[in-house]
Amino acid sequence: MALMFPRLARNFARNGYYPTDETTLELTLQALAPSPTGKMRIFDPCAGEGVALAETAHVLGRDRVETYAVEYDQERANHCKTLLDCVLHSDLMDTMISRQAFGLLWLNPPYGDLVADHAGASQYQGNGRRRLEKMFYQRTLPLLQYGGVLVLIVPHYVLDDELCSWLCNHFTELRIYNAADPTFKQVVIFGIRIRRQDLARPQEVKYVRARLQAIGAGTLSAEALPTSWTWEPYRVIPSSTDLEHFYRISLEPEQLSEEVKRLRGMWPDFTLHFGQSGAQPRPPVRELSRWHLALALAAGAISGVVTSKTGRVLALKGDTYKDKVRKTEFTEDQDGNVSEVRILTDRFVPIIRAWDMTPDSTNLGKVITISSSADPQPEPDKPVSAPTPNNQPKVIFDPGRVLLTQSVQHLMERGYLDPTLYLRRHFSGDWGELHDEDRNSNQRALTTRERLFSSYNVDVGDETRLWIITEADRSTTTVLLPSDY
Repeated sequence: MALMFPRLARNFARNGYYPTDETTLELTLQALAPSPTGKMRIFDPCAGEGVALAETAHVLGRDRVETYAVEYDQERANHCKTLLDCVLHSDLMDTMISRQAFGLLWLNPPYGDLVADHAGASQYQGNGRRRLEKMFYQRTLPLLQYGGVLVLIVPHYVLDDELCSWLCNHFTELRIYNAADPTFKQVVIFGIRIRRQDLARPQEVKYVRARLQAIGAGTLSAEALPTSWTWEPYRVIPSSTDLEHFYRISLEPEQLSEEVKRLRGMWPDFTLHFGQSGAQPRPPVRELSRWHLALALAAGAISGVVTSKTGRVLALKGDTYKDKVRKTEFTEDQDGNVSEVRILTDRFVPIIRAWDMTPDSTNLGKVITISSSADPQPEPDKPVSAPTPNNQPKVIFDPGRVLLTQSVQHLMERGYLDPTLYLRRHFSGDWGELHDEDRNSNQRALTTRERLFSSYNVDVGDETRLWIITEADRSTTTVLLPSDY
């Protein structure tokens, strides 16, 4: 079999891209056979330039196969679109794809360790070594039909105990071979997806798991891909359901621009969206009536409405949060040794949110927080004077978009922390509690456009520091706790 694009199928690494080499692809496709009837649907979530899936469709019968793919790189995704039926230029984790929609899953995922973001978020769920290959396996497994065929191409050392157990629980007829090109230490694994309860031969499963583990540990070498497939081929089953979802959740600016050009505007048919006859227009926003207040009170959205002696009207919503109070005690034993004991005591703090609804007031719509916590809060009846422009600290650089981590947002919503004060200091060049070397580094970064870093002392429960980081390109400024980093 001659590849359609042998030049594009060369095996090389570029930005984490490891396409299947020509010999491995040719030998692997010998193990596949088409369904005798029906239309087949096959999928590659890391399609690269699309050659592997295009060759697979050619072997199975191009007129009976629908090819679907996802590719992160724009240049390679554009090339895919010339070979395959439907291609998404997207991160796989940013897609919506129907479950159990494909009869063949060709999975040659990115290789490498998985790194979580600043907030510790990760799409990988497991207890073993955090690898990209395992995350892509978890994401794509539900997309394969029961009875569908898996072709998995990964480095042999990725086969730890966890991944071997997953494969043995999810697939039967498992076979493993060394890839033809030893450069990246790849193995090719074939399997047929089944329900776990269909595994009726525990001894055979135990043997297969032990063999996979030994190959992953390097104590056993897999056989080479056979030049002639003499066993029963892996038959790709026809699609049993319609593909309801296959799209990207978010759009890059370039993709949005392409869609606008394709549609010839955001709303190509203006009357479709704005000229509906007989539609009842919505009334304008107006002052809340007593009926609105009664409905909000009955629904639990507010706790009540109060009016002060000065005529100020406040809609109230109360809640109670649990806080930790730290206390340190020192004790001395008979030998004069002093020991320190730290005690954390629960304290329940009532917090009231007040929404200013005073008619014709300059503070109309302003939200006030009333709390019994240690941080002083303004009295509801005392207007809080806004600082004059002359008192505002000067912003000496472009902060970009301000982001808060989930833990900082949590503290702010409960009234324990006001990041605004520290952001003003950061924007004005007050870097907080830093060493002279770090301060000098920040001053240089103002002219060289490098990353800016501030650290401030806070006293919020167990937290004693607050960090603010502005990226070198000045696109974002992030407020975080050291535990978030």
